[in-house]
Order: sequence, then structure tokens, then C-alpha cells
Amino acid sequence: MVYLLRCRDGSLYTGITNDLSQRLASHHSGKASAYTRSRRPVSLAYHEVVRDRGSALRREAAIRRLSRAQKLELCSAAR
Repeated sequence: MVYLLRCRDGSLYTGITNDLSQRLASHHSGKASAYTRSRRPVSLAYHEVVRDRGSALRREAAIRRLSRAQKLELCSAAR
């Protein structure tokens, strides 16, 4: 699964996981990543299910290459 988080400062964080609820709990507790630790609270802005880890890594890289405007459009299209 690929996901985007919206951080307190308005920035977006992209990541992958196989257990979204556990990963979100880690982000909320400040144990998941150094980036989100200093930008809590975070909220889930977007997620998509992918076939396997390789696909997730490729999709994460593709999302990271998007502009901020494109990422926000992706988030709003998912709602």
C-alpha cells in the first residue's frame, strides 16, 4: 500500500506499508519517521493498494516525482 500524509505544517509525506493502521499509529506516536516526528499531528490524505512491494516502491517513487499541485490533486480526486 502507498500512502500520503498531510503534516501539521502542510507538507506531504509519501510512504509504503503492508499495514496502514499500524503505520499510522507509528507516525502518530513519533516512531515512524524523523520527517513526520517533528511535524505531528499528521493525517492520512491518500492511499492506494498495490500488488506487491516492488509495485509499491515504484508507485511511491512516481508519486514523489509529482509536483505539490499534482499530489494535492491526487488527494482530492480520491475523496
